[in-house]
Amino acid sequence: MRHRKKSRRFSRETSHRRAMFRNMVTSLFVHGRILTTLEKAKELRRMAEKLITLGKRDTLAARRLAARRLQPTTIKEEGRTRVAEEALQKLFEEIAPRYQERHGGYTRIIRTGNRRGDNAPMAFIELLPDDKPAPKKRAKKTAKKAAKKAAKKAAKKSAKKTAKKAAKKAAKKTAKKAKKTAKDSD
Repeated sequence: MRHRKKSRRFSRETSHRRAMFRNMVTSLFVHGRILTTLEKAKELRRMAEKLITLGKRDTLAARRLAARRLQPTTIKEEGRTRVAEEALQKLFEEIAPRYQERHGGYTRIIRTGNRRGDNAPMAFIELLPDDKPAPKKRAKKTAKKAAKKAAKKAAKKSAKKTAKKAAKKAAKKTAKKAKKTAKDSD
């Protein structure tokens, strides 16, 4: 029984699985979007979101913890190669500050169909764009809702006023008729 065992195994040993996800999360941070199987994307999301939350702290200890989980990348320059912490630098300088006001949900999984050959479900996993445009849309929507509510209130008030006026007119007419009938009977 698999009680209390959260992670998927992917038919790999622990060291292979950890190395695979280190490479995948590094690629995700460097490129912003990667194509993988749906199950791997779901598992990768857990790791990536924890690292982004760690990156929001921006302390030396947080950098060291994140460096343990990210793969150093090799960069080729002018005929020679050098090892750089490109993903780590990008995480702390670009990605984490972008989500400073957001509490989780930094990635998106988009299903793309099945892979040719083994028919495995494939998906893109990508980092969400900046949070800045979203509040503007919400403000527009709330402004529209407020305008609709104000229009409904105004319509109700005017309907009530017209109903009151009509009731008063009807009451006056009935009062006049009652007076006429009283005078006629005298």
